[in-house]
Amino acid sequence: MKPDEIRKIEAYLRLKFELQSLQVRARPRKDDSAEVYIGEEFIGVIFRDDEDEDLSWNFQMAILEIDLDEV
Repeated sequence: MKPDEIRKIEAYLRLKFELQSLQVRARPRKDDSAEVYIGEEFIGVIFRDDEDEDLSWNFQMAILEIDLDEV
């Protein structure tokens, strides 16, 4: 993903989740996705989907059972 694309997605997610500590970072050696962090904690991956005529991005986040114990 290009730097300007990452900045736009980061701004969108910060607004939607009302979370300024959210960061979207480029992945080494991958140009079709980026990593999502809250602070220094990795929370998921955003994949760029441009196979169809409509460009979109898919956010994938795994929630482990141990994560629910913190709630």
